[in-house]
Amino acid sequence: MRARIVIFVAVIQTILFGAHWLVYDTWVHFWGAPDPGSLSTLQIALAVLSVSFVTASLLAIRYSHSFVSWVYRLAAVWLGALNFLVWASCACWAVDAVLLLCGRHSDHRAVVGLFFGLAVLATAYGAANANRIRMKRITVKLPNLPPAWSGRTVALVSDVHLGHVQGYGFARRIVEKIEGAQPDVVFIVGDLYDGVAADLNRLAQPWGQLSAPLGVYFVPGNHEEFADPGKYFDALRRWGIRALDGEAVRLDGLQIVGVRYRDTGHSERFRAVLQRAGVQRDLPSVLLSHAPRSLPIAEQEGISLQLSGHTHGGQFFPFMWVVSRAYGKYASGLNRYGCMTIYTSSGVGTWGPPLRAGADPEIVLIRFE
Repeated sequence: MRARIVIFVAVIQTILFGAHWLVYDTWVHFWGAPDPGSLSTLQIALAVLSVSFVTASLLAIRYSHSFVSWVYRLAAVWLGALNFLVWASCACWAVDAVLLLCGRHSDHRAVVGLFFGLAVLATAYGAANANRIRMKRITVKLPNLPPAWSGRTVALVSDVHLGHVQGYGFARRIVEKIEGAQPDVVFIVGDLYDGVAADLNRLAQPWGQLSAPLGVYFVPGNHEEFADPGKYFDALRRWGIRALDGEAVRLDGLQIVGVRYRDTGHSERFRAVLQRAGVQRDLPSVLLSHAPRSLPIAEQEGISLQLSGHTHGGQFFPFMWVVSRAYGKYASGLNRYGCMTIYTSSGVGTWGPPLRAGADPEIVLIRFE
């Protein structure tokens, strides 16, 4: 296990070295070289930044100190900026190549200034947009819906990622928005925590202020499963949140089923979990499952509605394309799979770079009919 982690970290760091080299080489080629014969400020800065995210991430897993949080935030923002700068660099070389093929020469400084400027603007927009939480309202019709549920509203929350970037204040903001909508029940479908060192009890406290009449329910995501998710269950239970662990509960005739992320990764294990939970096919059911995967099994076992997250809607380019390729039309929004309805939320928080460009943060209010 340790060897795999070392290899993974080495691969990520190698990619980051390559990305920083591309940005530096592009800048030097198009704008001009720094003072030759000595290390420039730009070279030193990029050298430090190239190892900042991996270093900060390793520290963040073990320590919850405010200094570590500050370093991690800066490194995460830079990682997002680096993504856009890499694409800006590619655009610079592409424009230069096209102009050369046409027998023309580009104004190098104008080209790099334009595309690098756009990268900076994209980073600023993504950071601002990530903090603008939307309330999205949808209506879902379920067959055999108990009369008591007609017109009731569910608040769906996913991928908050509480930790070093977003903390107690962010949780309070989300809770206040949910309270203002006055839902009947709240479902948190995983990655409430980021999986790093943190005061779990303090970060759980705001959620205990939710006054939904039918309660607050939670299932773990992959970030809660970096280690034993029991510590997250314990922190949330202290504040009255019900953690569902491969079980089903009935709320006024509607079955609410919650499963762990890892249990959905293997078809037969997932099927066994649903069967042990005692899902009844003749009653409507809502499955809380972190990721929109193993949909055929859920549909075959009689699930009426699956609520998921995990994808973040991609957060920003090019990852929107990546999740679309991985999950197809189920990467975000409301869809059908056979007889089952599925909603995949783009989430309300961020992982890695605290940026969102093209995938807005959302709390989803689902009205049943």
